[in-house]
Amino acid sequence: MALIDFQNVTKRYKTGEQVLTDINISIAQGEFVSLVGASGVGKSTLLKLIYAEEKATEGAVFFDGRDLSLIKRRVLPHYRRNFGTVFQDAKLLENKTIYENVAYTLEIHGKSTAQIREEVPRILDVVGLSGKMDKYPGEVSGGEAQRASLARAVIHRPRVLVADEPTGNLDPEATWNIVNLLLKVNEFGTTVILATHDTQIVDQIHRRVIVLKDGRVTFDQNSATYTQTTHL
Repeated sequence: MALIDFQNVTKRYKTGEQVLTDINISIAQGEFVSLVGASGVGKSTLLKLIYAEEKATEGAVFFDGRDLSLIKRRVLPHYRRNFGTVFQDAKLLENKTIYENVAYTLEIHGKSTAQIREEVPRILDVVGLSGKMDKYPGEVSGGEAQRASLARAVIHRPRVLVADEPTGNLDPEATWNIVNLLLKVNEFGTTVILATHDTQIVDQIHRRVIVLKDGRVTFDQNSATYTQTTHL
């Protein structure tokens, strides 16, 4: 069974704008999928449908066999614990240190102080921020802030990491730091969905590629085929 399954999904907003049309995709547990397309083609909307921030207008989205349209509002916070999210803007809390930002996720999940003291330094070491724990977001670089955001997203061991243009504001070196960390997260069995318009990333990571154009899936194969197709 697919972990994430879109069946004939169309999404229209109240304004009448149709963002997605007849989407049929399945994503297995442990996959790394790059969702590619220009700005405004519906990548972010598709991701929001997965973690139930939006609902399909037509068709159905399933997570682990569960129709997301049937999830009660009061259950949504529990459902969303399956996910970690990273965005183009790191979205760190400016009045908290890097350590406190990452610890906040565990506090929300009810972890003990002892667990937090053990796990936060460990994940910050993994993302290369051991020496920045006491710094505030305004005192670190954009790439470091994004690595802290990634640490915060995965510290509770989500089943799925959703990364929506996480390298959009970064220089090439910082970009590849983030991409390599995403690949490392995937190696531990976490499903990773990376939305990006950076085709250089897609060309080099050799994973499945789904291309959106005008709200429709126009390509869904491995990156080698994508590279050959787009460079003809």
